[in-house]
Amino acid sequence: MSAAVVVGAGPNGLAAAIRLAQSGLDVTVVEGTPSIGGGTRTSELTLPGVLHDHCSAFHPMGVGSPYLRRLGLERYGLRWCWPEIDCAHPLDSGEAGLLWRSVERTTEGLGGADGDRWRRTFERSARDFDALADDLMRPIAHLPDHPVQLARFGPGTLLPASVTARRWHTDKARALFGGVAAHAFVPLHRPLSSAIGRTIISAGHRHGWPVAQGGSRAITDAMARLLDELGGKVRTDTMVRTVADIPAADIVMLDLAPRAIADLYGDRLPARVARAYRRYRHGPGAFKLDLAIDGDVPWTNPDCGRAGTVHLGGRFEEVAETERAIARGRMPERPFTLVGQQYLADPSRSSDGINPLWVYAHVPHGFTGDATEPILRQIERFAPGFRERIVASAIRSTTQFAAYNPNYVGGDIITGANSGLQLLARPRVAVDPYSTGLPGIFICSAASPPGAGAHGMCGYHAAGSALHHLGADTRDAADGRG
Repeated sequence: MSAAVVVGAGPNGLAAAIRLAQSGLDVTVVEGTPSIGGGTRTSELTLPGVLHDHCSAFHPMGVGSPYLRRLGLERYGLRWCWPEIDCAHPLDSGEAGLLWRSVERTTEGLGGADGDRWRRTFERSARDFDALADDLMRPIAHLPDHPVQLARFGPGTLLPASVTARRWHTDKARALFGGVAAHAFVPLHRPLSSAIGRTIISAGHRHGWPVAQGGSRAITDAMARLLDELGGKVRTDTMVRTVADIPAADIVMLDLAPRAIADLYGDRLPARVARAYRRYRHGPGAFKLDLAIDGDVPWTNPDCGRAGTVHLGGRFEEVAETERAIARGRMPERPFTLVGQQYLADPSRSSDGINPLWVYAHVPHGFTGDATEPILRQIERFAPGFRERIVASAIRSTTQFAAYNPNYVGGDIITGANSGLQLLARPRVAVDPYSTGLPGIFICSAASPPGAGAHGMCGYHAAGSALHHLGADTRDAADGRG
């Protein structure tokens, strides 16, 4: 029996481990921290009984993941919970753009010509999303499984978000799209900056923006239980600092950032790979506040109190300017801020009327200042009197993010800049982007295709590359059968 070692127990590391175990390999996962999960960890960061997601929180790409959906993780304890409204984007006027799972309800809320344009933009891609996901969530260089759907969807993703936003004329429609597009952490005037916004909105209209009951940790806890059933092992508190720390195996999967792999293997890597990994670019950072609040947020627009996610950035033009500023290394006075109200869909996260609030702002890469006040001012801007509700708080700066997860270099929680060629070909231009150039050693982190998200697809495809290297029959694994 062939043996495999996976370094890192985040969603991608565990997805790789499961696929390899499904194909009959003896799999061991080693994790340097005391707990598994990577970006999906959840714990009581502020008060006892109040559960906070450390990083990843809402999961349109997770519930819509082609691989995770086939695993039947519900049998291992995963339960999805949906908020009434997926996302709200309030404006200073008191209006708010509302993103519902239903395309029809979203278009009704936007109204008139803008509603019709929203329907024309997203109705078909939402209907086709499951087919699209098979092609979108894999390396760019492949023979499409669904060429017609991809041909319809693809051209719009090439546009700058600022061009796509011109489809709509009202501030609430333009801002609603812009806030989702800003998840890419790139200036919205750049080519391809529409891609992530269009993808996430389409996924949301198909599957919604759910949370995992009990916290995002439930995703990787379920994956670990499945891996255990398949005979795989997970070892925590097992830090890999040198190659000698990795147990001998036929296959080594690395859920690590490219520079970490270059540091780990040094001159053993082919020179071209080492150069590419050291040149790999990380994007802007995140500054996070976890707040315990008494009751709910006193939003000016009451519909925001029904939304799982609230984007705070004002009009599209303001969001675009803040994203341009952080890309240039300048901290804006009003940073684009995301507020997560997971407890609306999953009340088990709250305790005795105290609710967890998940908040982070986009900040420059490696930002060393304190963004607490700018973030709180942004919330107060749309929810006057909010500060009075705060009973406890915890801060995670860009430096602390990098310490929490070394893949988050400079606070970059998406493990790599989503700009230029790197959006299409990460971590390097190669026929097999998962290969490190060393026999049997593969990268499976979010720095590999298709990128960030608790969807496991980076690990799934990297494991497929490893199985091809072994000459294994991967058909059962690809179909999700044991």
